[in-house]
Amino acid sequence: MKRVLLINTNTCRVPYPVAPLGLCLLASALEDAFEVRVHDGAFDGAAGMAEAVADFRPDVVGLTVRNVDDLLARGGAFFLDRVRDEFVRPLRALTDVPLVLGGSAFSLFPAYLMDLYGADWGVVAEGEHVFRDLLTALRDGRDPSGLPGVVSRRDGRIVVNPPRCSTRALVTPRADVDRHIDFTPYRRLGSYPVQARRGCSHGCIYCTYPSVEGRAYRLRDASDIADEIAEAAARLPGVTFEFVDSTFNEPPGHAEAICDEIVARAPGVRLRTMGVNPGGVTRDLLRRMKAAGFAQIDCTPDSASPRMIRSLGKNFTMDGLLRAASVIRTERMPTVWFFLFGGPGEDESTIAESLDFIDREIAPDDLVLMGLGLRVYPGTPLHRIALREGLVRPDDDLVAPNFYVQPPLGYDGMLERLVSAAATRPNCLPPGENNPTTDMLRQAVEMRTRDSLAEPMFRTLLRIRRSWPQFARLAATK
Repeated sequence: MKRVLLINTNTCRVPYPVAPLGLCLLASALEDAFEVRVHDGAFDGAAGMAEAVADFRPDVVGLTVRNVDDLLARGGAFFLDRVRDEFVRPLRALTDVPLVLGGSAFSLFPAYLMDLYGADWGVVAEGEHVFRDLLTALRDGRDPSGLPGVVSRRDGRIVVNPPRCSTRALVTPRADVDRHIDFTPYRRLGSYPVQARRGCSHGCIYCTYPSVEGRAYRLRDASDIADEIAEAAARLPGVTFEFVDSTFNEPPGHAEAICDEIVARAPGVRLRTMGVNPGGVTRDLLRRMKAAGFAQIDCTPDSASPRMIRSLGKNFTMDGLLRAASVIRTERMPTVWFFLFGGPGEDESTIAESLDFIDREIAPDDLVLMGLGLRVYPGTPLHRIALREGLVRPDDDLVAPNFYVQPPLGYDGMLERLVSAAATRPNCLPPGENNPTTDMLRQAVEMRTRDSLAEPMFRTLLRIRRSWPQFARLAATK
């Protein structure tokens, strides 16, 4: 057993395509002992998979499942059946070699997906070591079913072995994403993913990161991160790098060290990050981030109501959020803000507090994304709340999307309130309108080319939105 085919099944490209970082890390971790090939289905789905199987003749196929659904409480997409129909069934018709499942969605629902896809084995949580151990055991004729993190079939049952929890520093191979896949189609709207650490010690009531990555922070060496960026930038001039960690600036000091190393080892690169926790935003941090090349950040307070901040289990206070907003505004760091409405205790007064914060503390040319409803995942504090309030049943496996929305106002009442609020705030996108249309993206690309705009894409999209008649009339009356 030498040849391993890894398949990325994530075809969701909204709001932008996401390169398969985890799968590329896996490929790098295996290639010294196995022949590895990656089939990236992000743009063409299963097209080319038959040719890859026929040409490569794999001994094992690893298939990653990243998302269960798109986290929209109304009118959202459910991906698991699509993965079965577009990838698993055609694959099973092409080859009968062992099929191994992995990925974040699989780690949340391993038994369900083993059954749905008829897989032979699975890997929960991190795969770099577990998958390698599983493959080595199969190659050597040993039974891997007792290995930590392995999912197997025994006596007609599916058995999930808990992964081995590590508290050591995070040492991973370089993902070298562009070496394992064709990165060309990602360059237009996507970014080059970089991971700086794993684990999360916070207690947000809806979050699955602690269950997937563990609660202890495991940090990558800052100089290794900077070297990875420098080498990839030399191969891909002009590409934007994105730190994909759930919270880039936790624990304190790590982000600052990364920025200093990037300044020293990879000057002139362009960076962004998907998660900046308000509790750790300081003037020093933002200045170092700007020096390193960060062109924008995402800030995720979820609420600006003191009561809701406590209810959602956030790690900061209202005073801390106000300090973060002041620093972001003073340092003029382009920011996308995320607010999540409908959690336990949400009512008209708490919504009003968040809207007041948006009006007073967020720059008009920064974007505010409004979400409505909290996806309920098994084992989270929100799951326990939903059980206690009778919103989910004890026998509900929660694979089908189930969203918590505070009962007194309900989804429709909150949606009407948020749509009304966004109608007078050009920088606020209400639930269901968080992703730009194809026509809007086309206009933005044309505008950026025509006017040589180097600003973050979201600011170009806001320029277009502010030109819409209803907002132009609104501006004229002020």
